[in-house]
Amino acid sequence: MSSIRRLAAACGAVTALLVVTACGPSDDSAASDPTPSASAGKADGKDGFKLPEGLPTSLQQLKNWKWDDWKNWADQHAQSAFKNPLVKDLWDASRMAKAKPLDQEVKAAPQDDQGVTDPEPSPVEAKRVPTPYHDHAAPPGKIFFDSPRGSMVCSGTLVKDPAHPGKSNLVWTAGHCVHGGKDGGWYRNIQFVPAYNDNGKDLNKGESATQQDVAPYGEYWAEWAQTSSQWIEGGGHTGGPAAAYDFAILKVTPLRGGKSLEETVGNALPVWFNAPRGALQKGVSAYGYPAAPPFDGQLMHQCTDSATRLSMDASAPTMLRIGCTMTGGSSGGGWYTRGTDGKPALVSNTSIGPVTNTWLAGPYLGSTARSVFKALSDKFANQ
Repeated sequence: MSSIRRLAAACGAVTALLVVTACGPSDDSAASDPTPSASAGKADGKDGFKLPEGLPTSLQQLKNWKWDDWKNWADQHAQSAFKNPLVKDLWDASRMAKAKPLDQEVKAAPQDDQGVTDPEPSPVEAKRVPTPYHDHAAPPGKIFFDSPRGSMVCSGTLVKDPAHPGKSNLVWTAGHCVHGGKDGGWYRNIQFVPAYNDNGKDLNKGESATQQDVAPYGEYWAEWAQTSSQWIEGGGHTGGPAAAYDFAILKVTPLRGGKSLEETVGNALPVWFNAPRGALQKGVSAYGYPAAPPFDGQLMHQCTDSATRLSMDASAPTMLRIGCTMTGGSSGGGWYTRGTDGKPALVSNTSIGPVTNTWLAGPYLGSTARSVFKALSDKFANQ
């Protein structure tokens, strides 16, 4: 059975959950100008893109590179340029296993929601996704990156690219997994590994694993990152209005081989923008690699629940919320539901959660998300 069909079954598991009939803002058309901000190196070369002059191509060169010093990182906030020069063999199995989650926690309930926030959902226990992941959930994977706090990890999902049918190299994740928001700049050394730890090995306890176990479909370096201007200008680590725009898309390139990510994995999910909230109330499934205790980031987990409303601020679009016990590290992981054709479609990504780890919230993907996605797809349409 294909991964897509198995994901569809998971999304359809919700049959008797709370259905909320109250209506709130269903789009973000009144939000601020959705001008995307990102740039990258020139495309070409045997690795899929050509590096700018003077940037490192090895670990030794990286030690002498000026970006290895993070002291001026926050000053890059106003700069639009995303740079992620390839550092070969940086993310080996050991370094990937030691990467830490980047927490996005809400410490208090929102105060200015004008009554559109639904009651807090009951916790839904996160369940392990059956292995091997390539048979049950191939499009999800882990995103690795470096930050001023060290090596970090998020989750992501391979999504379809309308400019390259059947040959997508686009990965959906959270904005805070690529950019530090108002107090930071772009993260570095960003890499996506689909179906990470395919056979569910206990890597942190010394269980032996081959490269095929860790990266069954290979590793994909981020050539470009695109997120919302709202996240860049206002994003933070404790929620707030910018959380409603906490989404991002990566354009990746394989470290080895010439096939696209979608051709290699065999599946990719369409993004369902402006999905009817009634459809989301019938149930969504969130996938990710939770890494904060009691999890350790090595296993994929999943929660399925009815998506209700959470407003962090009356000026921002109302977010989606589900009960789920996944912790940090699941950030950026995709939320799926049945599309109009009955197959899984991506409708959100994990953005924030409380310190109690009882629920997750993600952005509603409306017109701003569509514009950011289209800008990235269009940029690489002729490549």
